[in-house]
Amino acid sequence: MSDIYYELRLQINPELEDVIAEIFFDNFSCEGVVMAEETYKDLEMVSTTEGTLRIFLKDDTQDYEDLLYDVENVLDLHRMEFLSRGLSEEDLGSWNFTLEQKKNEDWSKKWKESWTVTHVTDKIAVVPDWIEYEPKLDEVVIKLEPGCAFGTGTHQTTQLCMKALEKYMNTDDKVADIGMGSGILSILAKKLGAKYVYGCDNDDTVIDVARENALKNSVECTFELGTADKITDKFDFVCANILHFVLAEIMDDLKNIMKTGALMSLSGILYEKRDMVIDAYKKSGFVLVEEIQQDQWTSFVVRRSD
Repeated sequence: MSDIYYELRLQINPELEDVIAEIFFDNFSCEGVVMAEETYKDLEMVSTTEGTLRIFLKDDTQDYEDLLYDVENVLDLHRMEFLSRGLSEEDLGSWNFTLEQKKNEDWSKKWKESWTVTHVTDKIAVVPDWIEYEPKLDEVVIKLEPGCAFGTGTHQTTQLCMKALEKYMNTDDKVADIGMGSGILSILAKKLGAKYVYGCDNDDTVIDVARENALKNSVECTFELGTADKITDKFDFVCANILHFVLAEIMDDLKNIMKTGALMSLSGILYEKRDMVIDAYKKSGFVLVEEIQQDQWTSFVVRRSD
């Protein structure tokens, strides 16, 4: 183990945190990422670091100035890409960052100390691998290693989809999880009684992770590299926890994989960006069943009526 590591702190629109984290995993020797850290007092959140992405980079004997140069170039490249896709400067956030060289104190172990059981609802709990937990009667428990892939159960957007699954998915439904990341929504669907669960993602690095998580939770799901436009099957319930502008782009593709009368949970949406998604699902002919909000995030449960 090296005596030092680099900690990058990046100011970012919270909606882009997963995407930016993935960019650093793809382009650097990235040890891990910490997204929002929250502080509670008397069961009330008193502070949050949401909007500040902490990225831990290995010291691969790279000179500090060279690493700083590489980070700036990668961020500039992807910022221009996002702007070319129609996002505004406001959508992106400042992207200001600091890069510090720090003494290695095995941050990965210290990181685990801050994790605990996440009670998504009275019935659903997400439990980190290393914690011994005795579930309540009829409680659905998902064992997961936070940070192994995107979708750890702690982020509001994931929880919104989980709540929709619990409330609206029927036993024996066929479920599709588009952009499944860690596979947490697929695993929950299976544990709630879905007869068949299919998940896909356009990131090939998460496929094996999702399969391992399903095995860890003793459920059977089908996970593949792919996107909604390549799917020919039809489903009773669809989960799509993706960035708001991507949801808008693929809304018709999502509709095409749904049976008539099927339901879909659309999440990953900052409340201030909800109008883009509303316009998209209305244009595609969906009917709103319920809007579910949590903090500054919102989600929609919609029905295919034709």
